[in-house]
Amino acid sequence: MATSTASSPNSLLFHQSSSRKSSSLAIPSSLRLSKPSSLSLRRISCTAVTAPLSVSSSNASTGRVFNFAAGPAILPESVILEAQAELFNYQGSGMSIMEMSHRSKEFDYVIKKAESDLRSLLSISDDYSVLFLQGGATTQFAAVPLNLCASPDSTADFIVTGSWGDKAFKEAQKYCKPNLIWSGKAEKYTKIPSFDSLQQSPDARYLHICANETIHGVEFKDYPTPANKDTILVADMSSNFCSKPVDVSRFGVIYAGAQKNVGPSGVTIVIVRKDLIGNAQPITPVMLDYKTHADTLSLYNTPPCFAIYICGLVFADLLKKGGLAEVEKNNAKKAGLLYDTIDASGGYYVCPVEKSVRSLMNVPFTLRQSELEKTFIAEASKEGMVQLKGHRSVGGMRASIYNAMPLAGLEKLVAFMKDFQARNP
Repeated sequence: MATSTASSPNSLLFHQSSSRKSSSLAIPSSLRLSKPSSLSLRRISCTAVTAPLSVSSSNASTGRVFNFAAGPAILPESVILEAQAELFNYQGSGMSIMEMSHRSKEFDYVIKKAESDLRSLLSISDDYSVLFLQGGATTQFAAVPLNLCASPDSTADFIVTGSWGDKAFKEAQKYCKPNLIWSGKAEKYTKIPSFDSLQQSPDARYLHICANETIHGVEFKDYPTPANKDTILVADMSSNFCSKPVDVSRFGVIYAGAQKNVGPSGVTIVIVRKDLIGNAQPITPVMLDYKTHADTLSLYNTPPCFAIYICGLVFADLLKKGGLAEVEKNNAKKAGLLYDTIDASGGYYVCPVEKSVRSLMNVPFTLRQSELEKTFIAEASKEGMVQLKGHRSVGGMRASIYNAMPLAGLEKLVAFMKDFQARNP
């Protein structure tokens, strides 16, 4: 069988320049980050057959589509290419990052650098532990009450603005006494309440929010302050993690599945204030106890090594782009282009979410003529714009436009939307 020797993003041609140098980073001494001398950078290559695309290309030069999936989701092309170049022989180690021990000096460097870069991005102080875990954000629905509530009789408050907040509330019922202080279900999860109107429990151990509801496209633009100074603010930030600056000091716990904005599926990031660690309920499984992972620097058992490695590349990429303030500006520009197109369509396209809380990450919309939605999705796919079908629970369409979605993807989508409307009045 003939093999391809042309360099292209969807080939398996691994290439690394010998002139490539690692960037100089200011890394906290507490991480004891020391790049092992064995990580020499040298040229490596491996050639394999290029798989043909089954859909029309969105970009003729790369053969890649614009992927609007909610997660696993689009990653920066530069990150994918860097991982591709290092995949066969990671920086001269003689093996792939997927093969090496999580106890090796090479992976020790990878995970510590990832943590250091994340701390830089979000200005995370030494008062917090950063944990790289498994089980998805859904596992944290149980881990949070088990770690923060002294007993099943402890109270926790929940603001439910969508399906994921509702799931967190229901899971917490097994491990504490959750109090639903507000739910947007009656209004089909299209708004966020005024914080002043919330009746918080005076003895609540924590107040839980989902910062961005992936399915319904509702995003907190500010965060509530717990009424009791001893109540901890907890946020599921899975779908807007690292999409904008966040004052971490306002929270006791932030958790996020990586597969939206910062990596592939398989790793969950937990940022937890250190004084909250070590008080888990006796029934807490060892793998759900934050102390287990804080004490072992996320290496109690074999972690999702490759996913952590990719997260590290993404964090470094975000820093190169100027940090999260610049990332937020770019995200606002992209989202504005799409929302403006929807609002200017004369009701042909409709986004049901209240304008003040529309998500910059996940944009749900419907067609006035719902019978045309399948046609819209099919034609968009043929044009190289995929995964625009809305979540099965709400229908319609949804464009997930995470950090890595380029402006060109939005420009192509809105041009298609205008053309589709003109052809199907």
